[in-house]
Amino acid sequence: MRLLVTNDDGIGSVFLHDLVAALVAVGHEVFVAAPRHEQSWIGAAKSRNRPVSSARAEPVGGSRSWVVDGTPSDCVNIAIDHLLPARPEAVISGINVGLNASLGFIIASGTVAGAWEGALHGLPAIAFSQDVTVDEYESLKKCGGQPAAALRAVVSVSAAHAARLVPDLLAQTQGRPFIIHNVNFPQTCRPDTPVRRTVPAHMLVPKLFTAQGDDGTHRLIFRLGDDVSPPALATDRAALIAGEISHSVLDYTRLGVI
Repeated sequence: MRLLVTNDDGIGSVFLHDLVAALVAVGHEVFVAAPRHEQSWIGAAKSRNRPVSSARAEPVGGSRSWVVDGTPSDCVNIAIDHLLPARPEAVISGINVGLNASLGFIIASGTVAGAWEGALHGLPAIAFSQDVTVDEYESLKKCGGQPAAALRAVVSVSAAHAARLVPDLLAQTQGRPFIIHNVNFPQTCRPDTPVRRTVPAHMLVPKLFTAQGDDGTHRLIFRLGDDVSPPALATDRAALIAGEISHSVLDYTRLGVI
């Protein structure tokens, strides 16, 4: 298939590069349009109040690539309408550095929003994310996004899972369905890790900012939130804790259902 791949961690992300390599290895025609800089927690924002630049970039995984000085949503819009030589058959977003599981994170996720932009163009779409430990996340930030060997091995396995899952998930969502497949890989992902069908956990995520400092500013504090899901609910968070791959179908046509 002809795939457009984006992310919210930036075009230099190793997680993005591993995903593209895995997709190319199984025969997909891949194009990449990714942000110049990290755009985590930006949601579906578009750059309304300033011009957005795009330029050819060094090929990611041997694929034609562009860097866009904007959000993931900007990337998908601009790529489909102006950069790609032909309309893609689907949009793939990720692999994100960190989980995108639960209502508290899905709605704010730039990765999920990149996939959603594909759905808004009438295309099937998938968002892939890799759960990491707090220590791994902090190490990535300090090392310029270069994962340690153990994490790199996990991401490679997750990318192979993603490439295997793509054909079936896309086949399920033809015909402008306004559906996103949201897939999260556990911290320890193995070739035999099972895929669990899940729903987003019901997470409350309060107290995300510090009190006002002497300089008048508030600083973001990362929190996973408080799980208030009904006990019997098969949630994405529960699957990840159990070491399973979480697959949630986000059907946006059900918003406001009565």
